Amino acid sequence: MAQYRASESKREQFRRYLEKSGVLDTLTSGKWTPPPPFSLVTLTIMHSVKQSFNLFLLISVLPLFLAVLVALYEEPEKPNNALDFIKLHLGAAGPEPADTEALRTELADLQQKCSELMEENKELRSRLMQYEPSPDGEAAE
Repeated sequence: MAQYRASESKREQFRRYLEKSGVLDTLTSGKWTPPPPFSLVTLTIMHSVKQSFNLFLLISVLPLFLAVLVALYEEPEKPNNALDFIKLHLGAAGPEPADTEALRTELADLQQKCSELMEENKELRSRLMQYEPSPDGEAAE
């Protein structure tokens, strides 16, 4: 009986943890959307047939979600942000590294420079063709 009460206390602590971290509010308010690959399929089914959507959710998403909740429940050190833990384990994109924006900017700059160099190369080739004969022996005009 004491083991049952300890278990119940642990469940109650976990429920309060989910409540404080905003997981319960997010799920019950309808703000939560399933992560890819479920999003497109979920939206398609939801718009077509409400019953099918409920069945799909019950069969495919719910067991996965429950498995993630069990993993969170069994975590010895509970993460500060339970929603991020759930999103990460459901396959949603995790937090981006701090240097992502710098890398995106660098990529855009390098793509622009590459484009400029390709244009310069094209121009130089056309100028070179004026002074060198073409491969078949005729002089270019």
